[in-house]
Amino acid sequence: MSTTVLISGASVAGPALAYWLNHYGFDVTVVERAPGPRETGQNIDLRGAGREVARRMGIEDAIRSASTGEIGVRFVDADDKTVGAFPRGKGDSDGATAGLEILRGNLARLLIERSQDSVSYVYGDHIATLNDTGDEVEVTFAHGPERAFDLVVAADGVGSSTRRLIVGNEAQIKPLNMYTAWMTIPKADTDTAWARWFNAPGSRTSTMRPDNVGTARATLSFMTKRRGYEDLDIEGVKAVLRQRFAGVGWEGPRILDALDDTDIYFESMGQVRAPHWSRGRSALLGDAGYCATPVSGMGTSLAITGAYVLAGELSRSRDHRQAFAAYEALMRPYVDQAQKLSPGAPRLANPKTMVGIAAFNTGIRIAATPVISRLARKIFPPPADHIDLPDYSPS
Repeated sequence: MSTTVLISGASVAGPALAYWLNHYGFDVTVVERAPGPRETGQNIDLRGAGREVARRMGIEDAIRSASTGEIGVRFVDADDKTVGAFPRGKGDSDGATAGLEILRGNLARLLIERSQDSVSYVYGDHIATLNDTGDEVEVTFAHGPERAFDLVVAADGVGSSTRRLIVGNEAQIKPLNMYTAWMTIPKADTDTAWARWFNAPGSRTSTMRPDNVGTARATLSFMTKRRGYEDLDIEGVKAVLRQRFAGVGWEGPRILDALDDTDIYFESMGQVRAPHWSRGRSALLGDAGYCATPVSGMGTSLAITGAYVLAGELSRSRDHRQAFAAYEALMRPYVDQAQKLSPGAPRLANPKTMVGIAAFNTGIRIAATPVISRLARKIFPPPADHIDLPDYSPS
């Protein structure tokens, strides 16, 4: 009989793993807390190894067809005048904007479409308890009947509730003292195919990014050592954003005016640090096990690459202990590289004072000059290629 695998989470990492496990003949079930496929989400990109995995899945062209159309990043001042511009990269990894930019919901849909005929997707439910007997994992759900699986994988994001059931309190979230709100707002005449980045005093940052569905993607970020904002309800989040960004200038008033008419995803930025990614018959994947934060630019690539490696190692060795160990041995150095943010990040890119902003903008102007721009293209990219991907195809 086929090995049965339960995956918690149907965003990106979960469906990618489901695709590969199904490809290797596993019997896969994906449980997702949301009532249906999660079609919302902001701009994400695939770089380096993640892009190579997309090629091996045969979805690179589909991702390109669903591209947001972003052609680069412009750093701007309060009058929307360009301080420095960095065009989209031409290679698999270079540039502030990657060659494969897509909305998270669109990528999730592509992955689900390529596995749903053979994979069971269960929506509106989540794992309540896990009991690893040694021979199987007994799973109780919040709503569905109890079932048993050979293996369980937590792929339910940085806030994973399944992670605690697998490794307890051993995994910690390292805060970056930064909060970000993502939202979708009506498109305006000022919006183009360029992403725009604006800094305001008080370590406040606003961005606007294009999409391919006729709207615009906005963020509001601020830095603080105060904790607890992530526990606020949506009205509390709106109140904090309005207070923090009052009088911010640039597109700030437009974004604040849209708060009552948009879905807001609000997150305390942090990195998941786990001393090990498996216990018994269960394992961690993607942000649930090793979130590097959006600041790294590596979240999607880590998820896609990790799914490929985990499924491949399980296909090589039906001894899950050996497979989990090989998966971690290969992925851990890659993750460690991704979690090593640039010196001073994210504080350096979020200056606190006008003097700091002026200094930051001076650096941007220099980096954007023709002489330095080639060097800048090598500074921007995260370590997206620093892994040798095995070929798991049958010999």
